Amino acid sequence: MTRVQLTDEEWEFIEPYLPIGGFGPYPERLRQQFEGVIWRFKTGAQWREMPKEFGAWPTVHNRFRQWRDAGVFEALLEGLIAEAAKRGEVDVSLVSVDSTTARAHHDAAGMHLGQDVVTALEKAAEQEEKAREKGAARKDKKSRMTETAPNGKNGDVSGAGTNSD
Repeated sequence: MTRVQLTDEEWEFIEPYLPIGGFGPYPERLRQQFEGVIWRFKTGAQWREMPKEFGAWPTVHNRFRQWRDAGVFEALLEGLIAEAAKRGEVDVSLVSVDSTTARAHHDAAGMHLGQDVVTALEKAAEQEEKAREKGAARKDKKSRMTETAPNGKNGDVSGAGTNSD
């Protein structure tokens, strides 16, 4: 079963963008490997699930990484855009803009708060700080109480802190 991903016309356009080293794959394997990459991203399958007709999956994956690192896909995209521009087929409405957002502190974002809100926030922060200090004092008081037992000796049962005259 052959899973041809590209027509001959499409392959003729793509082939010049793919670097062929002195010891690289044979040209017919190059097309199979490129089609394997297309199959991988078209199906969303894992590399290991690639059909054997595209070649060994580690070979296709390594070829993909080499092409990625060499900028082949960026060059191919630019070539496709240039070819479409020559034909008058460029459609600017297909442009996609990344809508990633980053949250910032309200001061950084230019948010304006009324004086009453700022006062209320400051008061709440002060109360929180007092409560935190009060909790720390209680904790400290409790830890001091466990150190000294009512009989005047420390609560350490190991005997390390007692005087044995």
